[in-house]
Amino acid sequence: MSQRLQRTLRATLVGLGANLILGLAKLAAGIYGHSDALVADAVESFADLIGSIIVWQGLAVASRPPDDDHPYGHGKAESLAGAAISTLLLLAAAGIGFHAVREFLGTHIVPSPYTLVVLLGVIAIKETLFRWVLRESEATQSTAVRTDAWHHRADAITSLAAAVGISLALVGGERWAGADDIAAIVAAGIIAWNGWRLLRPALEELMDTQPSAEVVERIRDIAAAVPAVDQIQKCLVRRMGYQLLVDMHVHVDPGMTVEQSHAIAHAVKDSIRDEMPSVIDVLIHIEPSRRTGPGS
Repeated sequence: MSQRLQRTLRATLVGLGANLILGLAKLAAGIYGHSDALVADAVESFADLIGSIIVWQGLAVASRPPDDDHPYGHGKAESLAGAAISTLLLLAAAGIGFHAVREFLGTHIVPSPYTLVVLLGVIAIKETLFRWVLRESEATQSTAVRTDAWHHRADAITSLAAAVGISLALVGGERWAGADDIAAIVAAGIIAWNGWRLLRPALEELMDTQPSAEVVERIRDIAAAVPAVDQIQKCLVRRMGYQLLVDMHVHVDPGMTVEQSHAIAHAVKDSIRDEMPSVIDVLIHIEPSRRTGPGS
């Protein structure tokens, strides 16, 4: 847990610092270089900055141990953080799109050439940051860090769209000056799509949506392989951050004593947790086997 927290916080803090520096650079270049797409890109970076802060706090809360008020721990704070920054992406997309449409309908000014140089540097940095943070999210199984990684990819995409728009404006002159604003509109659409795509899994975790069928089937197979287990009737699985909670009904010989069936329940729980460390607890309900005795 400590190592996971350190890795997730490191990825988030690196992204936070990068977003601050790049956001300020893009904002200054966009204002003085007359590029609406670059200003919109800067706004997206500042949204990333706020998102990284939210992820940072979400990870800190999620790492707290269970207490009297939260007996299952605080893992859902990660899902809340992921949902919050996904919503932030949608709001940023709406703001960027509105501003770009308004500017497109107004007077156009050809951007300065150096704005393109700034964007090319931003694209390289952001794409590198995306790949590194995504690897960290996969290693730590963190929804919030994965969402933060795609924040970086969204920023790289908006920068690429802005670079294309600025290039067209520089090559075509005043006739193509509006390409800068069109690029910002396209970027807003991409950001909105990413925001919705990342919001859904975060909401699914908050709603206790069951993990993939493969995960559930593996848990059932591990439990069924324990000696004296006749069959598994139910297996309900839900997420708590990157961890899993399992509820299941285990059928055993109805002639067993309470002590014997209790020992089997512990064996099932230990087997699942040993083979799947992400499972933090297994609640087992023992039932008499319907194949060897009367039903429950």
